[in-house]
Amino acid sequence: MVLQIGMGTDIRGTDYTKAAVRALRDALWHNGLGIADAVGLPVDAMQVAVRIGVPRPDRVDQAAVLAVLPHGTGTVEIVEGGLEIVNDAGTGSTVIANAAAVVRLDIP
Repeated sequence: MVLQIGMGTDIRGTDYTKAAVRALRDALWHNGLGIADAVGLPVDAMQVAVRIGVPRPDRVDQAAVLAVLPHGTGTVEIVEGGLEIVNDAGTGSTVIANAAAVVRLDIP
């Protein structure tokens, strides 16, 4: 029913989970979905498939990402993507994550 897209960063900490969480929040918080109400379903009937792209998928806490969802049930897939930009001194990086959230409803 709905595709939401967002981007999140961790400027100095090289924290992939923080960037992923921020990306999903960016995707979700720019939208207000009234579709469940419009079809007579509770908002918790929403099924949300989340896909996050970061350079090192193994460094993302999937449970922390799913905890961002305010309603419904979700699944998360972390894939290789996004960007990591090493600072000039080589002592740290900025991580950029991209998120897509696909919202579905089973309408009887």
